[in-house]
Amino acid sequence: MHSYVDAASAPVRKTGQIKLHNAEAFAGMRRAGRLVAECLDMLVGVVRPGVATETIDRLAAEFARDHGALPATLMYRGYRKSTCTSINHVVCHGIPNEKPLRDGDIVNIDVTLIVDGWHGDSSRMYALGEIPRRAERLIEVTYEAMMRGIEAVKPGASTGDIGHAIQTFVEAQHMSVVRDFCGHGLGRLFHDEPNIVHVGRPGEGTLLRPGMFFTIEPMINLGRPHVKVLSDGWTAVTRDRSLSAQFEHTVGVTDTGVEIFTLSPGGLHKPPYPA
Repeated sequence: MHSYVDAASAPVRKTGQIKLHNAEAFAGMRRAGRLVAECLDMLVGVVRPGVATETIDRLAAEFARDHGALPATLMYRGYRKSTCTSINHVVCHGIPNEKPLRDGDIVNIDVTLIVDGWHGDSSRMYALGEIPRRAERLIEVTYEAMMRGIEAVKPGASTGDIGHAIQTFVEAQHMSVVRDFCGHGLGRLFHDEPNIVHVGRPGEGTLLRPGMFFTIEPMINLGRPHVKVLSDGWTAVTRDRSLSAQFEHTVGVTDTGVEIFTLSPGGLHKPPYPA
């Protein structure tokens, strides 16, 4: 099982221990989380049929630079873009390119910004024009699944409680939860302990304690949960080519429950967004 360590005295690297953060760290994460949310809000006015994901990526990078932030994905393990843009049956880690988005597409845009050393990590779904009803429903279920996972967060609960809340809700809607990717601890590191698996049993996994920071980011498929990674080494797609959706928030465990660091200041939590 994991041991816990005061983040203020822990080295800024993965040690296998779970870092517990203080009030100053919470303040840093609020700044990072808010800037990411503002970036995703800004993109609401950009994501339209005919716009290339490369353009979206460039605008997100410019937004980061203009606000004194760094995109965490840029050159992370050789990744060359500032965002991930995952369209339709792409589950995650879609690489922005020059191909224009089309009417009826759904796309997840995942942004992680480093602000004064702190990582804010969030993603949202965007719907382009008229999307099929099944895609609408997938987006609704995925957002609700994330929020149910977040509601399970409190001191004394476990990571299994989060996974259980997500899995039972999603499977009751006859959709599936991707197992191959999970949420993760973060703070001064992009990826840290613990892993947040989006399936689980109540009471199992890692005990939640005040001061823990992590992401909850369920990937939900209309078809089966199985995915494969394409030859580019990044892009993960559904094996059965069914649609996939994802939402992600960065959260902190408080003394009484949970704080979401990446809430939209503009109330643009999920599509349809106001025109």
